[in-house]
Parts: sequence; C-alpha cells; structure tokens
Amino acid sequence: MIKFIVGVLIGIGLVLVAGYFFVTRGAVFMGTNANPLPLERRIAGAAISASIGKSADDPSPLTADETNLQAGAQVYMKACAGCHGRMDQATGGAKGFYPSPPHLFPPSKGVTDDPVGATHWVVKNGIRFSAMPSFNQKLSDSEIWQVSLLLQSANKLPASVQDSLRQPRQQQQPQSQPQPQPSQQQSPATSPTPQGESGNLKR
Repeated sequence: MIKFIVGVLIGIGLVLVAGYFFVTRGAVFMGTNANPLPLERRIAGAAISASIGKSADDPSPLTADETNLQAGAQVYMKACAGCHGRMDQATGGAKGFYPSPPHLFPPSKGVTDDPVGATHWVVKNGIRFSAMPSFNQKLSDSEIWQVSLLLQSANKLPASVQDSLRQPRQQQQPQSQPQPQPSQQQSPATSPTPQGESGNLKR
C-alpha cells in the first residue's frame, strides 16, 4: 500500500515537472491572437465559479427599478462601455484583448442568466489573467450593484434606459452663411491741376 502511494506521488510529481518544462520552454504561445488551449476555458470557468462561491447567492440591496437601472446605465457608459460596447453596437468595443471582453447587450446574451451576486463579485474583484479590472476602489458598492442589476436586466430594459446606453447623437452645427463682402467703391479720379493755375487766381 505504501509503495502504491509513493508511486502515485512520484507520478504526480513527474506530471508537474513535465508541465513546468512544457510551459517554460515556449510550448504555450502567450500572444493574444492564439487559440485557447484544450480545456482552458473549462478550467478557467471552474476557477472563477469556485472563487465567486457563495457570493453568487448574495441578494441585491437595491431594487431593479427604472431609477437604479438609469443610474447603472450612467455608471456603465463611463466605466464599462469602452470595452464591452454600447446598446447600439453588435460587438464589444475593445480589440486585441485575450480573452475578448464579451458584449453585454442584445443581441448578445451577456450575463442575463447569471445571478446578480455573481456579476457584483466580478465587477468588484475583477478577474486575473484577463482585461477585467477590479472596480472596488473606483465605484461605490451601490454603484456596483446598480450596474450589476442593469446587466442582469439587459434583455428587458425600459426604453429610456436603452437610450442612455446608446451613443449620444451629436448635434449638427448650423452651417454659417457666407458674409457678404463690402463692395469696394472707386473714389472719383482727381483731375490734375493745370500748371500755372491755382485754386484762387488773382488778376
């Protein structure tokens, strides 16, 4: 029995050593344009779910009413839209990231099927080895809940909130009319004074 346990431990050690040399010798391309490794997404997803843990069950202290959704939209446009895109975009706005930041509004599913507590955890803590930062020091907890409620309700938002998530229309400046140029009046030619004559001629 002892030999069996020792053999298992040695086998695990050899696998770890082989994996170490496999990675450190450049067998894993670390550029952002590479395809995912086998089981990479599944392992990463399982690690994130385990890190979130029971926080996924945390209820929001705020209600998903239009006021909080509108506030969440304002937070989103300032802090999130640059990477995850707006309502009027079909894909996320960021390019060259790995993994690519997901688009969070229709026609994409986003995180509408995730518990609001899980989204709150991700926004608050971020995700390692990705472009998702932590907003714990940038947003208040109420703002994090508001944007989490917004994303959970992304497929059923009121029209007013949807308008806030679109690119604001630029007001067209009225074209300035060309100013008429003042006409140049030619001054009448001054007739030369004949030689020998003056204005006051005395005889």
